[in-house]
Amino acid sequence: MEKFSFIKQRKLIIDELKKLKSHLTADELYNILRKKMPKISMGTVYRNLEIMSEAGIIKKLEHSTQKRFDGDTTPHYHFRCKNCGHVYDIDFFESEKINKVINSEKEHNITGFNLEFEGICKNCLNS
Repeated sequence: MEKFSFIKQRKLIIDELKKLKSHLTADELYNILRKKMPKISMGTVYRNLEIMSEAGIIKKLEHSTQKRFDGDTTPHYHFRCKNCGHVYDIDFFESEKINKVINSEKEHNITGFNLEFEGICKNCLNS
């Protein structure tokens, strides 16, 4: 019975990360998950996020002391607001082209990247 609960918790974490696409912190995710699974602990959320990010199931975005998690493991760029801290995806079609150019040097084999732009988001600019 305990193993089923473990699998259910992990599936719920992944489902929420993929559904929300808002690059949540562990605390933000925990608050959302508690509404669906009241007995889930903060430790369980932290532990599973670390395990899944190390396994490549999700991405961990680390900036200063704040970690955020992304359910989308495909190559893509991020934007982080320097004012509110919000992180979101930037759709940029050139990522594959960049990989091809760098790989063409024959000295590299790119298997992934983590590129993050910083600035002020439109919500902060408009407030």
